[in-house]
Amino acid sequence: MKRKSLSSFYVSLGLLFTAVILKAVESAKGKYAHMLFNELFEDYSNALIPVEDTDKVLNVTLQITLSQIKDMDERNQILSAYLWIRQSWYDAYLKWDKDKYDGLDSIRIPSNLVWRPDIVLYNKADDDFSEPVNTNVVLRYDGKITWDAPAITKSSCVVDVSYFPFDSQQCNLTFGSWTYNGNQVDIINSLDSGDLSDFIEDVEWEIHGMPAVKNVITYGCCSEPYPDVTFTLILKRKSSFYIFNLLLPCILISFLAPLGFYLPADSGEKVSLGVTVLLALTVFQLMVAEIMPPSENIPLIGKYYIATMTMITASTALTIIIMNLHHCGSEAKPVPQWARVVILDYMSKIFFVYDVGENCTSPKREKEEEHTLEGAHTLDGSQRRHKEVRSPLSNRNDDCNLREKVNGNLNKSCGVHGKNIRETVNCCSCYKMLIKNIEYIANCVRDHKANRAKGIEWKKVAKVMDRFFMWIFFIMVFFMSVLIIGKAA
Repeated sequence: MKRKSLSSFYVSLGLLFTAVILKAVESAKGKYAHMLFNELFEDYSNALIPVEDTDKVLNVTLQITLSQIKDMDERNQILSAYLWIRQSWYDAYLKWDKDKYDGLDSIRIPSNLVWRPDIVLYNKADDDFSEPVNTNVVLRYDGKITWDAPAITKSSCVVDVSYFPFDSQQCNLTFGSWTYNGNQVDIINSLDSGDLSDFIEDVEWEIHGMPAVKNVITYGCCSEPYPDVTFTLILKRKSSFYIFNLLLPCILISFLAPLGFYLPADSGEKVSLGVTVLLALTVFQLMVAEIMPPSENIPLIGKYYIATMTMITASTALTIIIMNLHHCGSEAKPVPQWARVVILDYMSKIFFVYDVGENCTSPKREKEEEHTLEGAHTLDGSQRRHKEVRSPLSNRNDDCNLREKVNGNLNKSCGVHGKNIRETVNCCSCYKMLIKNIEYIANCVRDHKANRAKGIEWKKVAKVMDRFFMWIFFIMVFFMSVLIIGKAA
């Protein structure tokens, strides 16, 4: 027990001794750091470029780390990003011998105390022209200064929405010195691309790379070259949100338009369905127009909306024309012979359009035979009834003729029966008027049946045309949907 307590005492004593030494070292380094700071900045000025020879070029190494994409404003064509900007250069007047300062090789001081390159974002699209964040810089004994500063940048980006929502964008971030030309300050890429190791995944965009390219440009205002480094941010839009909220509802709504041809003409809802679908697509079109910039490049989904709206407008117009055919009455002309052959004979069989009382389970021949037999029975019955009606009338008419002849002869011979003869003549004239009335009624019934058959034929023509255009528009909607998906792929 005594040995254990003794060993633990020695360990505690050793730890205490180590802490005291480290504290003494830190205090010594802090003392040397203050001494070094006072000696370095005694005659230092941060207003002039820190080179001993003005003919020499000061090299500034630039590195960009993309942390997050805050917003992509397609309408205003502005990209907002959160960046970490690292710049490093050598200051010829901030060097020291680390052995003189107890091995102190680096110190951290406020960045506004040293000279800083005026590297700015050329394509900045922000109204705020404030100074960079005043973070500390790391100063090494050999004069190397490293400055890490976070920045929220808003840069102009030419947005091409031709294939929205399946589009890819390339946004440039161009950094360069605002006042120093290439003979004074040169910019060097630290890496071939931007650093994406600390990137936070965005909900709308995928990052496919950030290559960096150095450019040396001579502007019209000056003869000296001005170098810059351009980082190209390659973005790919995540289209799932727009597929489920803009594209899929449009496809489902567009498939309702051909079903307007399947509605019965007497329902009164054929035109209302087309107008309702057209208004729904107009609302979706306005939603897309609010997102997209007002440019000449119409997005892919906008083209799909316009094509679908045109198709629905055409289907509504055709529905109105077909309804006029359906409501053709007795005053209309008969169905032309070519329409009777093409539409009623052939197209009706192709699109399975049947007459009233027919369906797909009862073949048309059986129905025709039944109608023929019923017509024959009806015709025989009507002929019999007509004969039954006409037989007594004709017999009575013949009797009247005979009686007239007989009575005429009797009149010549004798005038006693004059009163009876007049009564017989009046009876015969009544029978003749009755026959004329019955013939008039029969002609009216025949004309009514002919006009009704004419209206039924026009209704069948309208029904066949409805089925024909329904399948045509279904095929058009299907191919339009396949085409937009193919273009997106």
